[in-house]
Amino acid sequence: MKIVLQKYIAESGFCSRRRAEELIRQKKVKVNNEIAELGTRVSEKDEVVIEGKEIKLIKKKIYIILNKPAGYTCTNRKFKGEKNIFELVDVKERLYTVGRLDKNSHGLVLLTNDGDLTEQLTHPRFEHEKEYLVKLKVKSEKFKVEEIIKSFRKGVDIGENEIGKAKNVEYLGDDKFRIILTEGKKRQIKRMFGALNLEVADLKRIRISSVKLGNLKRGKWIYLEKNEIV
Repeated sequence: MKIVLQKYIAESGFCSRRRAEELIRQKKVKVNNEIAELGTRVSEKDEVVIEGKEIKLIKKKIYIILNKPAGYTCTNRKFKGEKNIFELVDVKERLYTVGRLDKNSHGLVLLTNDGDLTEQLTHPRFEHEKEYLVKLKVKSEKFKVEEIIKSFRKGVDIGENEIGKAKNVEYLGDDKFRIILTEGKKRQIKRMFGALNLEVADLKRIRISSVKLGNLKRGKWIYLEKNEIV
């Protein structure tokens, strides 16, 4: 049975379907030694190569949650002197991060080789929630909570022609906020506070969609079933 190429790539675990479409448009994908186009249909009998690497459909989908410590990067690329979250997860399969956290942030990270799930959880049109606990560096008397909440719900200019918006913002006291996003722009929360001349001291993600960090200890990970995620 043949399926569209971008779905095949996603099901191989190489990347999300959205990223697969970008690679095809950039003419970085070949099928049977011919440059592929969007809409090309393939089966397991075809040779699919991306930037010189042949890919195959994966037989087993893996879902892992990790309590990422601060100081670790969320990338498959290794850099000298950098600690990487994949050093903490002892599996042979190539996995990808569903919604990265920057190096200095910590908390819930979802890892999988399921490209379709990655697309579903990260694309803004699906509006899956991500929940964060954020502490500011400044004392509460130096900012107006009401202004922050109003600005975040309305949308804040975070530069690079992007608007950062929160679905919900709650002030918890002691310079701490609970923030829920349904989009995932790079370093979005820190950039939103930065636009208001405020600096984040600590950022922790505690939920992605229905998956909660719970009592999972920092640096530890566990397997999940797909039906526990969506």
